[in-house]
Amino acid sequence: MTALKKGFTLIELLIVIAILGVLAVVVLVAINPAQQLARTRDAGRISAVAQIGHALVAYATTHNSAYPDEAATWAATLVTAGEISVVPGPIAYSVVGRTICGTNLATNSSLCYAGSAATAPTNVIVFARLESDSNNSLCGATAAWEVYDTVKGRAVKLSLTKFVRMFKISTRC
Repeated sequence: MTALKKGFTLIELLIVIAILGVLAVVVLVAINPAQQLARTRDAGRISAVAQIGHALVAYATTHNSAYPDEAATWAATLVTAGEISVVPGPIAYSVVGRTICGTNLATNSSLCYAGSAATAPTNVIVFARLESDSNNSLCGATAAWEVYDTVKGRAVKLSLTKFVRMFKISTRC
């Protein structure tokens, strides 16, 4: 009589390991960790834009409908006025050297600011560039922006062309 074998052969183990390896690659491609991180950073930017937008509306309410002047210190003005306790910190972009905005970038932040006039503007926008492919594809463009418009009183996603056309702001991609 022959003895019964217990366990697996080397070939069976190698086949199982190969199948698990293929499944792991498929899952990693489907999840795409770099895009997940980009979406996470975008969520922080969207939240910061909305927070600062609401603070700007509160500031205008207590300052006779006037917003902070267009200067690099606009965010510090909100802190001094007590509308926010700290300016939201910068959220790094995955692309090194990407230009956020040309002017009025808040100190130690990734938020930009533009108003209807350089001094005593009557309406303003706060904006940040988004980087994830999912946000960019929603806008049908290579660059998507989260913009809080005090006239509309809410934040919206805009493509670069709509953004420039609506606000007449020069930006670099």
